[in-house]
Order: sequence, then C-alpha cells, then structure tokens
Amino acid sequence: GQILEDIEGALFNSANIEQSRIEVTPEMQRIVIAVDPAVTANSNSDETGIVVAGRGVDNHFYILGDYSGIFSPDVWIKRAIELYYKFDADRIIAETNNGGDLIEKLLRVQDVNVPYSSVRATRGKILRAEPISALYEQGKVHHVGYYKELEDQMCSYTPQTIKSPDRLDALVWALTSLQSSGNAIFRIS
Repeated sequence: GQILEDIEGALFNSANIEQSRIEVTPEMQRIVIAVDPAVTANSNSDETGIVVAGRGVDNHFYILGDYSGIFSPDVWIKRAIELYYKFDADRIIAETNNGGDLIEKLLRVQDVNVPYSSVRATRGKILRAEPISALYEQGKVHHVGYYKELEDQMCSYTPQTIKSPDRLDALVWALTSLQSSGNAIFRIS
C-alpha cells in the first residue's frame, strides 16, 4: 500500500484511510454519484470532482471511484450519467453554488430519467467535512482500492489551503447524502 504524508492540521489522516481500505464491497443499499462542478475547462481551471460512493447493508460507507478531472460541463455531465448507469446508482448529487439551475438543465438535456438532487454550500468546507472525518476516525468509511489524487487532497487540505479541494468536496457531498438517507432505503434489483 501507499502511505501518504499527512499535513499538520488536515482533517483526514492517511492511517485511518489505510486501515479501512478493502478490495471487495458488500451488497449496497444505496449508491450516489456526487459532482462538485467547475464552470470552466482550461489549464487553469479547478477540477470537477466526481466521486462514486455507496452505503452498504452493514451501514458502512464505501468509496467506489474517483472520476474527477478538468472537463467542460457537457463532458462531466455525460460522465456522471455514464457512472450513474455503470454503478446502478440511485441518484446524481451536484453542488450548485457555481452552476445553479444550469446543472439540472444540462442533465435533463442528456437524460430526463436520472434522479437528481442539488446541494448548496451554506457552511464552510471544514464544517461540512468534520462529520465525514469523524466517520473515517470511527472506521466506517472504506476505500475500495486506491485513489491517490483524492487521498492526497484529503490528507493535505487544511483551513489555510487556497486551491479548491474538488475531489474532497464531491466525497463530502456523497457521504453526507448517504449518511442522511437513513436505514430505511433498500435497493431493489
């Protein structure tokens, strides 16, 4: 395995990620595709964070994929829809502080049937990430495989970080959604 160097003051600890890493997932109750969209796609652009996560029948959380990168809006929306079908997900979640209603319009042009929820950041990144960090500390989040760029971002983000942590933001939105969905949702195949 790879041991990351933790930055002093970072919310996430590489040892917590490493100790809970797995190769095979249990059956999932729910799967979401979370998107933290960038509004531009040039060499100076932020990445669009795209993370696939699930809640297992054991009520633990699983990071199933990190598909983030620099994409134009039409490319990242198509990618999110492809992942929705590939993972037989329950919904796409997107942070709308930058794109607002445009994100849902983009989605509906491509596929009218995909369940969608928007989320809006009203609290700071650190406040949103703290409950998710606690889930990692409790051993309730498992990375299925290795996601170097995501994990590097997780273990280096501090309140002083200037660059937007797009992959981390998508992970936080995914796990927050899965955590708040409760235990009453069961996937029917």
